[in-house]
Amino acid sequence: MTSTAPETQRGQDAGDPLGEQPTSWQRRLRRFGHVPRPETPLRDRLDPPYTRPGRQVWSVLAVPPHVADRLVRWSGWGGPLLVTLVAGLLRFWRLDQPKAVIFDETYYAKDAWALVNQGYEGSWPKDVDKLILKDPSSVPIPTDPGYVVHPPVGKWIIGFGEQLFGFTPFGWRFMVAVLGTISVLLLCRIGRRLFRSTFLGCLAGLLLAVDGLHFVMSRTALLDLIVMFFVLAAFGCLVVDRDRSRRRLADALSVDEEGVLRPDARIAETLRLGWRPWRLGAGVMLGLAFATKWNGLYVLAAFGLMTVLWDVGARRTAGAARPYMAVLRRDLTPAFLSTVPVAIVTYIVSWTGWIVTDKGYYRNWAATEGKGSSWGWLPDWLRSLWHYENQVYDFHVGLTSGHTYESNPWSWLVLGRPVSYFYEEQTGCKESSTGKCAAEVLAIGTPLLWWLACFALAYVVWRWLFRRDWRAGAIACGVAAGWVPWFFYQERTIFLFYAVVFVPFLCLAVTMLLGAIVGPAAGTGARADLGLTSKDPTGERRRTLGAIAAGVLVLLIIWNFIYFWPLFTGTSIPEDLWRDRMWLDTWV
Repeated sequence: MTSTAPETQRGQDAGDPLGEQPTSWQRRLRRFGHVPRPETPLRDRLDPPYTRPGRQVWSVLAVPPHVADRLVRWSGWGGPLLVTLVAGLLRFWRLDQPKAVIFDETYYAKDAWALVNQGYEGSWPKDVDKLILKDPSSVPIPTDPGYVVHPPVGKWIIGFGEQLFGFTPFGWRFMVAVLGTISVLLLCRIGRRLFRSTFLGCLAGLLLAVDGLHFVMSRTALLDLIVMFFVLAAFGCLVVDRDRSRRRLADALSVDEEGVLRPDARIAETLRLGWRPWRLGAGVMLGLAFATKWNGLYVLAAFGLMTVLWDVGARRTAGAARPYMAVLRRDLTPAFLSTVPVAIVTYIVSWTGWIVTDKGYYRNWAATEGKGSSWGWLPDWLRSLWHYENQVYDFHVGLTSGHTYESNPWSWLVLGRPVSYFYEEQTGCKESSTGKCAAEVLAIGTPLLWWLACFALAYVVWRWLFRRDWRAGAIACGVAAGWVPWFFYQERTIFLFYAVVFVPFLCLAVTMLLGAIVGPAAGTGARADLGLTSKDPTGERRRTLGAIAAGVLVLLIIWNFIYFWPLFTGTSIPEDLWRDRMWLDTWV
C-alpha cells in the first residue's frame, strides 16, 4: 500500500528486456546497491498495476469486504479531494490579511488591473498603493504604457480575480490561491499515478499542503506560483502520456501459446503510437509557464528530453534492439511538434492584448525607430514584440542591484535566506517581555520538510543511478529544471521564493523516501531489495517499525507548519515568540 519498492520489482526501463545475463557495468553497480530485475510479466513492466490495501487493514477497522472494495474505488478521487479541501481551507482563511500591498504585489496587482481593463500595462504613479487600499475606485488606470519585464499570462490570471472581487487584496490574491489549491489536487493524482499508490499520492499532496513556501506563495499575488502550477500540470500530462503510450505498446504485442505476453523487436521498433493529446496538452501548459515567466523555457527543454527518453525506455522494454533509432524514426518529430512549436504559439497568443492595441510599451517601435529594417517584410507587431523581448532579456541578465533578501541558489534547500514580504511592529504588547509584538509574512519553506528533502534528493539520485528507477529520474528532472538554471546567473539578483517552482518535486522526493522507510507489503517479493532477513519472513515487523518512523516524520512536519503558522499568515505574536522562530541568524 505504501511502498515504492514493488515498482522496482516489476522492472524499470533500463536493462535487458529479454532476460539475458546482466552486463558488466550492471555487475559493477551491485556494490552500490543496484538490484538486477527479477522475472516479471512484461505487461506489468509496461503498465504496472495499482497497489491495493491488504485485507488486514479493513479487518482491523471492521469494514466488510464489499464496503472496502467500494472505498478503494472511491479513494482514487476521494482521498485527493479531501486533502485538497484541507489545503483550500488553509489558503483561503483570511486571504485578505494582511490588508496591504506586500512585496512585489506592488507591481503585479496593478499591472494585472490595467491589463484586464485596457489590454496593456500602465505606468502607475509612485506611492499609489495607499490610495488603492483606501479607495480603489478613486484611482484611475494610467493610459501611458508601462515598461514590464514579464510576459502577461500570470497577470491575466491575477486580473481575473480582480475582475471578480475588485481591486483589493482578496481580489488580486484570489486566483493565485485557487491555483495553489488545485496544485495540491494535481500532485495527489500525479503521485498516485507515479507510485501506483493512492496513499502515497495523498501523502505527497499533504506535504505540499503544509509547505510554508507554497502556502505563502498561494496567498500572495506573485507570478512564481503560477509558473509552478503550469509546470506541475505539464508534468502530469507527460506522466499520463507515458502510461497511455506504454499501454498501447503492450496491447500491440503478441501473446504466446501459454498466454504470456512476449517482447517483439519488430513491433517495438515500428509501431506508431498515434495521436498523443496529453503530450500536446503538456506543450500548452509549458507554453503558459513560459508566458508567465521566462524560466519556464528551461523546464520546456528538460521535460522535452525526459519524455523522449521515456519513449526510448518503453520501446526497449517492448523488445526493440535499437530503441534510440526507433524513437528517432517514430517519436522524435511528433514529440518536438507537440511541445516546442505549441509552446511558442501559446506564448505569442498570450500577448494578444498587447498586439491588438496601439498603446502598449514598444508597440509602435517597428513603425518608428525600427523603420527601414531588413526584416521589414515581417508584420510590425512581430518585429516590435521581438525588440521588446530583446530589451527585457538585457534587463534580466543585467539585474545585479543588491537586495536585502537576495540569496544564492546554493542556500535554497537549507533555507539560508528567506524573504520577508511584510513586517509590522506593534508597541504596547502586554504579552511580550519587550512590550512589542511582531506581525510578519515570511516566504520560507517548512524547515523540517525542506531539510528532510535534502536527504530525500540524495536518495532519489541514488535510486535513479543505481536502481534504474524512472520515477526517481523524473523527480530529479523536475527539481533540476526549476533549480539548476539559476546557478548560471550567479551575479543576478535572485530570491529563495523562485524555488516554489520545484517544491512539488521536493514533496514527491520526500514521499518516495517515506515509502522506502515504510517498506513493501508482504508478498511483493522485495525482501532482498530492502534487506529483510529470514528472522522476519513476512517483513511485518520491519514494516511496522518503518510505518512508525515515517508517521513520526510526517507528524513533525505538520507540527512544524503549525509552529510557523504566524510567520506564514502575518499573525501578530509577542516579539519573544517571533524571535524563538528565527532558528537561523540569516532569517532575520
